Amino acid sequence: MREGTVTLIRREDYVAPIFWIRTVDLTFDLDPAKTLVTSKMQLERNAAVPHGPLRLHGEELNLLRVLINGESVSFRQEGHELIIDNVPDADFVLEIRNTCCPDKNTALSGLYTSGGGFFTQCEAEGFRRITYFLDRPDVMAVYTVTLRADKSRFPVLLSNGNLLDTADLDNGRHMAKWHDPFPKPSYLFALVAGDLVAREQRIRTRAGKDHLLQVYVRRGDLEKTEHAMNSLIASVVWDEARFNLPLDLERFMVVGVSDFNMGAMENKGLNIFNTSALLASPATATDADFQRIESIVAHEYFHNWTGNRVTCRDWFQLSLKEGLTVFRDQEFSMDMAATPSARAVCRIQDVRALRSMQFPEDAGAMAHPVRPDVYAEINNFYTPTVYEKGSEVVRMYQTLVGREGFGKGMALYFERHDGQAVTCDDFAQAIADANPGSELSKRLDTFKRWYSQAGTPRLQARGQYDAAARTYTLSLQQVNPPSPGQPDKLPQVIPVALGLLSRDGAALPLQLDGEAQAAGTDRVLVLDSAEQSFVFVNVDSAPVPSLLRGFSAPVVLDDGLGDEELLVLLKHDSDAFNRWEASQRLALSRLLTSVRNGQPLRLDDAYLDAMRAVLRHPDLDPAFKALALQLPDEAYIAEQLTVVDPQAIHAAVTQAQEQLAAALQADWAWAFETHQVSGGYQPDPVQSGKRALTNLALSMLVLHATRSGDGVWPGRAYQRFKDATNMTDRMGALSALVQAHAALAEPALERFHAQFKGEALVIDKWFALQGRATELDGKTFARVKQLAKHSDFTLKNPNRARSLIFSLCMFNPAAFHRTDAAGYVFWAEQVLALDAINPQVAGRLARVMDRWTTLATPYRSAAREAIARVAAKAELSNDVREIIDRQLAMDTPAAAPAAAPAAAVAVTAVAAAPAVAAPVEPAAVEAPTQPAPDLPPAAVIDVTASDPSAVQG
Repeated sequence: MREGTVTLIRREDYVAPIFWIRTVDLTFDLDPAKTLVTSKMQLERNAAVPHGPLRLHGEELNLLRVLINGESVSFRQEGHELIIDNVPDADFVLEIRNTCCPDKNTALSGLYTSGGGFFTQCEAEGFRRITYFLDRPDVMAVYTVTLRADKSRFPVLLSNGNLLDTADLDNGRHMAKWHDPFPKPSYLFALVAGDLVAREQRIRTRAGKDHLLQVYVRRGDLEKTEHAMNSLIASVVWDEARFNLPLDLERFMVVGVSDFNMGAMENKGLNIFNTSALLASPATATDADFQRIESIVAHEYFHNWTGNRVTCRDWFQLSLKEGLTVFRDQEFSMDMAATPSARAVCRIQDVRALRSMQFPEDAGAMAHPVRPDVYAEINNFYTPTVYEKGSEVVRMYQTLVGREGFGKGMALYFERHDGQAVTCDDFAQAIADANPGSELSKRLDTFKRWYSQAGTPRLQARGQYDAAARTYTLSLQQVNPPSPGQPDKLPQVIPVALGLLSRDGAALPLQLDGEAQAAGTDRVLVLDSAEQSFVFVNVDSAPVPSLLRGFSAPVVLDDGLGDEELLVLLKHDSDAFNRWEASQRLALSRLLTSVRNGQPLRLDDAYLDAMRAVLRHPDLDPAFKALALQLPDEAYIAEQLTVVDPQAIHAAVTQAQEQLAAALQADWAWAFETHQVSGGYQPDPVQSGKRALTNLALSMLVLHATRSGDGVWPGRAYQRFKDATNMTDRMGALSALVQAHAALAEPALERFHAQFKGEALVIDKWFALQGRATELDGKTFARVKQLAKHSDFTLKNPNRARSLIFSLCMFNPAAFHRTDAAGYVFWAEQVLALDAINPQVAGRLARVMDRWTTLATPYRSAAREAIARVAAKAELSNDVREIIDRQLAMDTPAAAPAAAPAAAVAVTAVAAAPAVAAPVEPAAVEAPTQPAPDLPPAAVIDVTASDPSAVQG
């Protein structure tokens, strides 16, 4: 159906395809300007649905020929469909020949060119931009692919599966033929052609089979692939040990490309990666980059089973593969971290991201369930809700059935559904059926509301201690606020992991009323109704509750604890997550008081002493300290407010940072001097934790020195910047100077650009640092506008666009939400310019305004005008149109907030301005390319003896 100006697709309207495609034989004659594609498909009718015409998807194609069983056939084209009315009842072969234009494909969806090579991105609906097809995930076929191209320009020809043949052809061309024995949907198809080199490693798995792993990159980048290869090997070992899921192909390939809309793509046996998620060296990548690469390499490899071997029936089921695989990569990262403290840091970082990105989404114009019910453009639903909240839903499965039970459920899931396209309900049923009598199986239908209800539940907890009875009653209540299209919500299943502490920090034994004896000092309560009370007995004194340990459910918790109780948790809680949470809540309460009252923030001695104790604590991990000492980010603070004044939030955060820097100056200096890393660089938890703390300390020292007119620490930071032997320390020092607006920031930025001018990913950091710089008298915004004209800047490369434009609009609220509305004008211009180049990236940028109705009144009216200006563009893509329409639909009288409590600030209306244009056993194979230069022949790494306990944590 249609609603407004976009066509809506609804989950309830799903019907199985009228035809199945069983095999596909594709031939590509690759040419950048015009590539010839010949497709031969074996089709059969789906006897389970009524007869109808064959409707194939196709976009941006030039159709040359349509044959059925070798004979011409009549057809018609309507919109983006090729329709054939008269098709045989028996199985038949459909042949289609068409051309496409990779060079002109700036959307980077389908077949496109980048850096002189060919690459593909077919998820979600890019295959239809290559050839006509049933481009839907429930149509799974076996592919054979022949690639032909100029050998001098494109010596490497890759596609999914196993290499069957190579040959030289006439006119300097050559060919490669590939066959993937596993049926897959079209979104998992891939091809790569270019002048590439490979890092190769053979491994022998626990199953006793040898496999070839290859990482392909452009020449000059090979030395930056070692970490990615090690991460891939670790992922193969971990998945076989933890979930008994082996690598199923003899060859597994990874390719890097600099022009890519996503982080990476799990195409069967041929993963394609954004170079930002693949390339790393100590000189060019930070600790965070190394960690991100390990996580993303693991994520895409894990998709080989959770996404490829078992895929989605339809795109509404996207979280079936993505939420599950995010959970798997998070578990992998924690197991790689190994130590309890490092595992806790991983969990804290994951929750911070969830709160900063997904919680606002759940409260904004694009709020949607983990399994959406309707969409206009599926690209818009590759979201934090589907991914990160979906991962939290999977984590709750594991919490409710236990780690061993979850493993049984996964095994049953694959036993039932290997080679199928299925639904979230199928996954839920498998986990429950494998664990009869579990807390999950008792309440499965209620639990599945996590898939159908949008929004972030609010969990209120209040405790009542009865000294005479020696009982402690914990009363829990849940409320899920309304969201677009869902005004009323039902109670959800919320697992509440908890412990009780005495006032001196001792963990108390937990015994519920009716139980014969206490059962440890931590447990999980399950709330499945609107309200429920739990009575603990034999409690000798009023306890301090530690709730939602490990963040056991994606909810907002109101436990009513004050500073005294939070300080007990900060000092003594055995749950590292809740210790960190206590530090954040102590800061948050002070920040919110300042913002709500419109008064300058003054940090009290109790808070400062608590932070000093954290910093000086001899047993806390440095990485944990760095996280605990960071203030909540401005976006998270905004989520706590009904009316948002970005400038008031920024002022409070700035004041808190400056006071922390000043009051703890000697402590920061101690931390900086005593946590220096000696020896060679390693991106491991120990070293990276020390660097995180020293760089935080340096930033505080430079901030205080700059504000007080002292040049010593800025000078030390500049010298550290020049002398740094790794990018983490170099960026840490540079960031300290830039964020403090120190005078030495300018020469440091110039030196950095000159030193790394040929390193695209490093220059992305250069742009991003300036786009995220703390706003001071409008300087950051002015700099971003100037940098948008820089010779190194382009909107055509998603990484570069994100590095500058997104840094300002999405991650720098004070510089974006300006009193003269210029930030909103800039946003509208960039959305329109990007939409003409790459709608997917434009749609991501448009999401910046999802929460515009919560802005204080002066900002709100200007934001609405900017959104309306984008909406007025007649030729908007579906990607942007869907988002803008949903944002404007939030503009109701009930949505209008009152003015901010601080003094009202006049905001100039948005000025009128011109729009800116903008599984068969695989055969043995050999590598099809020359050996990687400067690398010795790789020995086979035997991982059969790997100790599963080493990777299971």
